[in-house]
Amino acid sequence: MTYARPAAPAKFLPRKLTEPYETLLGGEPAHHLIATAHADRVCPPSGHTISWGDVYASANLYPLPWKAALLLEPDGTASPIADHLSGAARDLAVEAGRCAERIWCDAQRLGVNL
Repeated sequence: MTYARPAAPAKFLPRKLTEPYETLLGGEPAHHLIATAHADRVCPPSGHTISWGDVYASANLYPLPWKAALLLEPDGTASPIADHLSGAARDLAVEAGRCAERIWCDAQRLGVNL
């Protein structure tokens, strides 16, 4: 039996927004901060089925507004910090949450929230 393939037009979403939006939302430092915090949250020290590097790389594919959403609740506030984070990783998670909230608000204001 043959199955027809549905026509699914793929929309390419670039990792970087056009200028000046990319710079206004934080640029490369924000990409790195949020992807690192996301990977730290998803991969506890006890281990995870997906490596930390793979989680980081998959998060790093997203544009900043989508990447920020990884660390936010549906209402745009930062998600709670994971219990397994401590020390520098916890501080980084707090900073990344603040950065994600700012990016989300700014992206809404600028009209670039994909």
